[in-house]
Amino acid sequence: MKLIHLSDLHIGKRLNGFFLLEDQEHILDQITEIVKNQQADAVIIAGDVYDKAVPSAEAVALFDSFLSRITSMCNDIFIISGNHDSPERIAFGSAIMEKSGVHFSPVYDGDIKPTVLTDSFGDINVYMLPFVKPANVRRFFPDISIESYTDAVCTAVDKMEIDVNKRNVLVTHQFVTGASTCESEEHSVGGTDNVDSDVFDCFDYVALGHIHSPQNVGSERIRYCGTPLKYSFSECKHSKSVTFVELNEKNDFTVSVIPLAPLHDMREIKGSYDVLMLKANYEGTDTNDYVHITLTDEEDVPDAMTKLRTVYPNIMKLSYDNMRTRNSQQLEADADVSAKSPFELFSEFYEKQNNSVLGEEQEKYVKNLIESIWEGRK
Repeated sequence: MKLIHLSDLHIGKRLNGFFLLEDQEHILDQITEIVKNQQADAVIIAGDVYDKAVPSAEAVALFDSFLSRITSMCNDIFIISGNHDSPERIAFGSAIMEKSGVHFSPVYDGDIKPTVLTDSFGDINVYMLPFVKPANVRRFFPDISIESYTDAVCTAVDKMEIDVNKRNVLVTHQFVTGASTCESEEHSVGGTDNVDSDVFDCFDYVALGHIHSPQNVGSERIRYCGTPLKYSFSECKHSKSVTFVELNEKNDFTVSVIPLAPLHDMREIKGSYDVLMLKANYEGTDTNDYVHITLTDEEDVPDAMTKLRTVYPNIMKLSYDNMRTRNSQQLEADADVSAKSPFELFSEFYEKQNNSVLGEEQEKYVKNLIESIWEGRK
């Protein structure tokens, strides 16, 4: 069974004022060719189809065109909602689309049934688990203690009643503990949305979405395919690709990557104004790339962005690195903040302010308050 694993298309995204629809159309055309050339049996899109819960008409039209083309090239397409998507909108029309081999994840209802595919080695059960929060799962299993994202996903998986003697594939959209992140992703303070990888032990392959850099997490069978395009300057050095998976008999599979070439690359360049203007003219660099330019001039260049744009039309960001900016006083955050939960941070603050620790009732109140705040923000 040949699978193409995609995720985090973020169709309709705007980045620093630039509408990326043309870039996304270009990359989806490449992916269409890959599906055709690899003779894929199924395509997986592991969440964040769109960049917003209510996508633009142009974004919907582009995805519709892409879906129409690849439907004619493979037997099955699996699509789940991510944290950027509206699960209700993604699920719309799913019963009708199912007849064409396009499987959309329904809104989570506590009862996930597999879609069964068949090849020469037998059945493959494909389970679709959209992005879920603890409250989504707790609603259907009030008698089970579900406090964390790990608890939520573990409960959702347990209720699938996996037959471990068969080949099982999971498509999901969560932040698995240990994954390397970048600036273009959304995460909770202190890693409260982490899911432990051992939750997925019963699956032969886990097609993950949510993290934008391609990587395995703990095992080759648990994989983020990454975004097909660079969506922040922290991704400048990333090599974008699609993941190609070949499932053979039980416990026998291969994972490889097929590179993608963007319409506009994303680069960071640094130097003085005069040098950068000349460098572009004489070194043959691609000035149509999306660029973040850092000027090293000690004095600000008047109307620098407009002037640079005559040579670098797709400049997205302008910064300065000089004596003034280096000497600017900046508040330094506690280096351990990112590793602490919101409750730990509040507890430390409370103790410093009041010279005493939180009481049992206070702890309970703060934990419930933090949970309700984070649930509302997701």
